[in-house]
Amino acid sequence: MEAIQTPLYQTLADELRGAMNDGRLPAGARLPSVREAARSRGLSINTVLAAYRQLEARGLVEARPQSGYFVRSRLAAPPAPRFGARPVKARPVETAVLDRIAAVVAAQTDADYVDLSLACPKGSDFYPAERLARLLADTARRQPRLIGDYAMPPGSIRLRREIARHALALGMSMEAEDVILTNGCMEALQFALRTVTRPGDSIALESPTYFNLIPLAKRLGLRIIEVPTHPVNGMSMDALELLLSEKRVAAVVALPNVHNPLGTSMPLESKRRLAALANEYRVPVIEDALYAELQYAAPLQPAAKAFDRDGWVLLCASYTKTLAPGFRVGWMDAGRFKREIEDLKFCSSVSQPAVVCETIGVFLEDGGYAQHMRRLRRTYAGQIDRLRGLIDEVFPAGTLATEPTGGFLVWVELPQGCDADRLFDEALAHGISITPGTLFSPSGRYTRHIRLSGCYPFSDRHIHALVTLGKLAARQLDG
Repeated sequence: MEAIQTPLYQTLADELRGAMNDGRLPAGARLPSVREAARSRGLSINTVLAAYRQLEARGLVEARPQSGYFVRSRLAAPPAPRFGARPVKARPVETAVLDRIAAVVAAQTDADYVDLSLACPKGSDFYPAERLARLLADTARRQPRLIGDYAMPPGSIRLRREIARHALALGMSMEAEDVILTNGCMEALQFALRTVTRPGDSIALESPTYFNLIPLAKRLGLRIIEVPTHPVNGMSMDALELLLSEKRVAAVVALPNVHNPLGTSMPLESKRRLAALANEYRVPVIEDALYAELQYAAPLQPAAKAFDRDGWVLLCASYTKTLAPGFRVGWMDAGRFKREIEDLKFCSSVSQPAVVCETIGVFLEDGGYAQHMRRLRRTYAGQIDRLRGLIDEVFPAGTLATEPTGGFLVWVELPQGCDADRLFDEALAHGISITPGTLFSPSGRYTRHIRLSGCYPFSDRHIHALVTLGKLAARQLDG
């Protein structure tokens, strides 16, 4: 009986799979282009495509628009939080959490430490600093009055017009008049909370959540109710609706697109439901969209604000993670709370520096921003693939990590027997700074979790620090 010949596409797929298994094609590596592989192997383009698509269907590679196929890490993702589907009872913030946040921030600002978790990209790989510097100088030369005059609100019409135009990519229909310029995203979040809550109110936060929201809530006299948040499905809409139906919260704060610390995004239907709940129960939802434009997929998935009917969703964003952290230019669409927040902005800091805002407006207007963002998304997608591959390689067996849909953050779950706070202390002794998971919960949950970042060049120093961190985690299991 004649032997059945293996199809050519299967032979190629098997060969590439072998190269992935033995390390010749590590996580994050780019496969040869379809045309290049076809030419070098004497195969048809359809044969190579069939092989690549089989690998993609099995989760071994991913296709990135206009970039090609890349090897994915096979590091498993963590499950949903293990405290059930119901929201946690409102409680004040644990003092230990605030103390640990202060210790982490102190370590992150010390140049002697290798920082593996700071969510502040550094270097020319991530920001168009030189081009912005030239634009800033040119803007100041052409319009010196921008330096000599007070920048009265509402601020640069060019920038606000461009923000409204670019918001279409996130599904939002805005006018320049809807945009309030702020001193970064954090000021926007503060304005939103100060406007829609009063001391003693309870607010709903995702769990885990961005850790800087916790001391902010504490300063404003707010109590926090933690809502279970799944790495894939996002904030539990059933748990949130229960809170809203019982009138237990005055506001909700959520990061639907590219969550910090998870790095993942809420499904489209959940974002639609989030906006619908806000409008149905007339409870403000404050949407932190700081990382929304760093989604890997094209086109971008819409913001929850895109489904807002009556202005109950307040969207907060910034250019600090995408363009120029030193400029400290953020913005918000405050919906039905626009007038109150405009008044609060004027009383707090009046306006943003006109010459800086005009410079960013020019950059957005001439197409430089769109080109920069396409490159930045590709860069971060590659950085995250490599980071997950290194975690898989150097951390103890049983370590899990999220599969981000954008940005540069990964949420890591360590095996049973590890303690993230202890690992933080041990890492500091080796000159390494990380962010333990207990910071991302007001009640100090996530004792086996850490947040790692991929927004730095993978130098020998950083790779050595990751290897050391993996050894320290493994040592906890041994001892």
